[in-house]
Amino acid sequence: MPALFVGHGNPMNALSRNDWTRAWAELGARLPAPRAVLSVSAHWYLPGTRVTAMSAPRTIHDFGGFPRELFAVRYPAPGDPELARRVQALLRPLPVQADQSWGLDHGTWSVLCHMYPQANVPVVQLSIDETQPGGFHHEIGISLRALREEGVLVLGSGDVVHNLHTYAWGRHPREPYDWALRFETAVRRQLETRDTDALVNYLAGGEDAQLSVPTPEHFLPLLYVLGASFPGEDPGFPVTGMDGGSVSMLAVQFG
Repeated sequence: MPALFVGHGNPMNALSRNDWTRAWAELGARLPAPRAVLSVSAHWYLPGTRVTAMSAPRTIHDFGGFPRELFAVRYPAPGDPELARRVQALLRPLPVQADQSWGLDHGTWSVLCHMYPQANVPVVQLSIDETQPGGFHHEIGISLRALREEGVLVLGSGDVVHNLHTYAWGRHPREPYDWALRFETAVRRQLETRDTDALVNYLAGGEDAQLSVPTPEHFLPLLYVLGASFPGEDPGFPVTGMDGGSVSMLAVQFG
């Protein structure tokens, strides 16, 4: 299976039919059918490492201020307790808590409802430890690489650029900010040249990086996917674009 990072953007993409959501649907149709999905979402960001271990994860509506129909969305994909145990084994000796309370947040289901609209692929989520530096998350990705040989799609869901303070709310379009384009371009170049040090230490990119990644959680899923890539795999960019001027919709595919 490939390893895939997706810029999930606005939660309303779950209900929208636009260039990005059509591209997600095309990815679901084009990629090999996965046995399961292991998702690392920006929206499960807390101290420690946890993995969802229930057989029927709930749909989490982890946002506010959106239309009622978005809160009505359910994505009833099954869980995979066996995959959760496999993740725990791969990450030993790191303690990984088997979680029975979280479920699937919108970083996961707003994308998968387009990729696998029948919700018939088991989905497990892995949390992001907010106490750890970039290198830690990249190393976890390396440890998870074996799952790709076992039919599991390793999915990172976030946004390479994610600045909601400068986002153009409402329906009016906004041209991308220069700093957002420069940072996204730099990240693409670093992925293409396998400059892992630059990606792990992304805030060394100066003001462009500070504006593009004011908080880490939307960038870090990319490091899991980078870690899960095999040496010599070139990245592809099956989805591109910038939403609201300051949210990157870039997708990155290895394999």
